[in-house]
Amino acid sequence: MQLWVWPVLLFVFCFGIGVVAPLTGVGGGVLYVPLVSAFFPFHIDFVRAAGLLVAMSGALAAGPHLLRCGLADLRLALPVSLIAASSAVLGAHIGLALATHVVQLLLGVLVIVVASVTMMKRNLETPLVQSYCRLGTRLGLGGQYTEQTSGASVEWRTHRTALGLLSFVLVGLVAGMFGLGAGWANVPVLNLVMGVPLKVATGTSNFLIAYTGASAGWVYLHRGAFLPFIVVPSIAGLMAGASLGARLLPQTRPRVIRVLVIVVLLFAGAKMLFEGLTG
Repeated sequence: MQLWVWPVLLFVFCFGIGVVAPLTGVGGGVLYVPLVSAFFPFHIDFVRAAGLLVAMSGALAAGPHLLRCGLADLRLALPVSLIAASSAVLGAHIGLALATHVVQLLLGVLVIVVASVTMMKRNLETPLVQSYCRLGTRLGLGGQYTEQTSGASVEWRTHRTALGLLSFVLVGLVAGMFGLGAGWANVPVLNLVMGVPLKVATGTSNFLIAYTGASAGWVYLHRGAFLPFIVVPSIAGLMAGASLGARLLPQTRPRVIRVLVIVVLLFAGAKMLFEGLTG
């Protein structure tokens, strides 16, 4: 195959990922890394480095529209992203030191476990928060948005905020290790642990992906793992697709988003687990 074909295929492939990423909040990296490493002839270190920039770029492209719609909350994103981004730097150093098949195997198991918990948990669309915690109240972690599919105004607050913030130490660590931007973990932690409605968790996750990816990306850049031949068409395709996906999110029913999140997580986890076992 001629050399110019690979960037074209990457652009088309990443456009499709970009449409799906804002709808699920898991970021483009969770699909980009396992699929590109499987179907394109690139080393996994170059793919992981590009995956961080891909996830970050898609999140930034979708962010402004999600903010205008009230589906992303900066007050929620800032303390969480500070914790996750700090630990992501350490995770990036660890990830570059691990063997490729070990990275894929560990992440495959972890993503499938998260998908299974998400599948079994009910009331994900609007979790029932019976009592607000003091930390969440002091940080002002709450708000409201209009559910465009029903016209209802949804108010929300967080609970178990301290546990949620501590969880993002592990989330950031794993994000830097595997180059996925941690979108696969942001939505479950915000939704299952802290009680944030699924749409707000999905929208806010896009900003967390951007902050975490930028922090861990410096480590890969310093190690020379960024290859413009891979990065440029990937980012261009994903940003174009993410702009479309962000406009589809407000009109998409929460139940559909839940199914998309579960399917994407199961697919990505199974692919990475297979690569780890056969690598």
